[in-house]
Amino acid sequence: MNRTFALLLACTLIFPAWAATEGPNGHSPQKKAGNQVATKPGMLDACKLLTSDDIQSVQGERVEETRPGAQPGGDLRISECVFRTTTPAKAVSLALAEPSRRQPRDYWRKRFHGIPNRKPGEAGANRNENTDRDGGDADASRPRVISDLGNEAFWVGGRVTGALYVLRANSFIRISVGGVRDESARIEKSVALARAVLKRL
Repeated sequence: MNRTFALLLACTLIFPAWAATEGPNGHSPQKKAGNQVATKPGMLDACKLLTSDDIQSVQGERVEETRPGAQPGGDLRISECVFRTTTPAKAVSLALAEPSRRQPRDYWRKRFHGIPNRKPGEAGANRNENTDRDGGDADASRPRVISDLGNEAFWVGGRVTGALYVLRANSFIRISVGGVRDESARIEKSVALARAVLKRL
């Protein structure tokens, strides 16, 4: 499996480990593009929030396959989808968090507002709470505000990949794009896809 595609898939399937802390993981087997993932009543399907045309407009390639998944047994209901393009390295991953036992806004506040931004060398700077799954050290992966997107949005980037988190009402999404080395380009593409998703929420 292509290394970049494998990274995108892994990032999606663990999203967000800090949210889905209870219950079984209900990942579905891979599906061809256009098929549905089995979800509980009222649970949105992440694979329906982006179209092949949406992906092609930012990645230059159409979707060949979708890999849906769901984590309905956790503290949040998580619907996930990896959109595999003709070039696997250009795959896009999307996850949507909806209310379950707790509210997405609670997790959002904890994730993006509950941890102080310490500088390297300060007390607690090397603790695990300052390390993000999307990249290496805490300083590189510290959330950065993205303006004019949803109710609030942050980019979390590391040495290898990055992800865009967008809050909308009482749900939030996470988007990662593959095959893009330049971080500013990754952010631009992620923002474009997020805008497409928000139109369907």
